[in-house]
Amino acid sequence: MRKEISGHYTALLTELIWGTTFISTKILLPSFLPIEILFFRFLLGYFALWIISPHRLKVKNREEEKYFALAGLTGACLYYLLENVALTYTLATNVAIIVSVAPFFTAVLSHIFSKEKEKISLFFYLGFLIAFLGILLINLNGSRMNLNPKGDVLALIAALIWAIYSLLCRKINAYGYNVVQSTRRTFFYGLLFMIPIFIFSGASFDFSGFRSIKNLLNIVFLGLGASAMSFVTWNYSVRKLGAIKASVYIYLIPVVTIVFSFIFLSEPITPMIVIGTLLTLAGLFISEKK
Repeated sequence: MRKEISGHYTALLTELIWGTTFISTKILLPSFLPIEILFFRFLLGYFALWIISPHRLKVKNREEEKYFALAGLTGACLYYLLENVALTYTLATNVAIIVSVAPFFTAVLSHIFSKEKEKISLFFYLGFLIAFLGILLINLNGSRMNLNPKGDVLALIAALIWAIYSLLCRKINAYGYNVVQSTRRTFFYGLLFMIPIFIFSGASFDFSGFRSIKNLLNIVFLGLGASAMSFVTWNYSVRKLGAIKASVYIYLIPVVTIVFSFIFLSEPITPMIVIGTLLTLAGLFISEKK
């Protein structure tokens, strides 16, 4: 148990930071395309990790390289691309709450694909139903406010993508490589997969938007704090706790996001959002009950 304490601390720190990324991304969206924000933040994070550990990672074989590539595609590219696009359609609080369902997908996929089958209790299914009732209330609130439901659907797909990434992360951690170097390699493949999307989306390397101090500070926060540091701490947490146990801390994301969205974006906290949030969090906690 004592060996896991550091994993709990890093998981807590990671989710506290990630809970504020929705606000930073929302602030940047008027000036940049979703793929531009994604590419710039991970490019900055990639070089930061080189500075931290300027040593090349030597992968043993193609099989391991394949998992790094898949992790880059899911965790660095697809998840955040879907999340950024979702934020163009719906509130930051909606996206944060919906992606917090990722632990459910992680548990289900782990049960299906893991060699060591873990029995899923009735509490898991009960919690799953309660959480989705909360998500339904959040969507109904969005419809009432004439928001596009596409954002909510994209956020739900992003949660599934993150669950896949978490299992890939657990596989990579089993190789025993340095956490910083393995995270940097994942970023490398993520950036490779972003390049075609960057080109065909009409994005450009126009840095004029960063003349704004507000934009510059937010991209630095996303690149150094939410990408370089937080991916390292998350991968460390998964190594110490396992994919499912570490994912429990994702429950904190909607709470952090709702508070900061209210403070910095003036997004309303309606009764429907409060009830939906409480149901979602209650369902997630109930699902973990043994």
